[in-house]
Amino acid sequence: MRTDKMNYYLDIAETVLERGTCLRRNYGAIIVKNDAIISTGYVGAPRGRQNCIDMQMCVRETLKVPRGERYELCRSVHAEQNAIINAAREDMIGAAMFLVGKDAKTGAYVENACACSLCKRMIINAGIIKLVIRNNKTHYTEILVDDWVQNDESIKGVMGY
Repeated sequence: MRTDKMNYYLDIAETVLERGTCLRRNYGAIIVKNDAIISTGYVGAPRGRQNCIDMQMCVRETLKVPRGERYELCRSVHAEQNAIINAAREDMIGAAMFLVGKDAKTGAYVENACACSLCKRMIINAGIIKLVIRNNKTHYTEILVDDWVQNDESIKGVMGY
């Protein structure tokens, strides 16, 4: 049985996440346009800095920061950010990003995975039009980036929304 295209790209993103260096969760991201992989990215410290796995320490874990909060304390660059950094904007306009996340300790897929608010802003500005996120080995969720533009979470509760 032949793997469908979406799961083919998600399988590649899943392989990319194996390079991740986070002690909590590792993600792999690939950017695809016109059936060609434009860029890949995984979670890791900025070039030249020690990775968390090498230091055997996670600041967010030490401070017991819950998932989805206080990303400024994290020493890693997110997979989505690394994929965007490694591509030219003109190549990303109209592209799709495929994202897979796994728990670093258990290897289980991250439930309800999604890009953080900073990554969402970067994805929007990169010109990427769709995010495909793996839920399990064969199922995924597709998100249209324009939905993030139209439903701006950064102003909810502030501007009467």
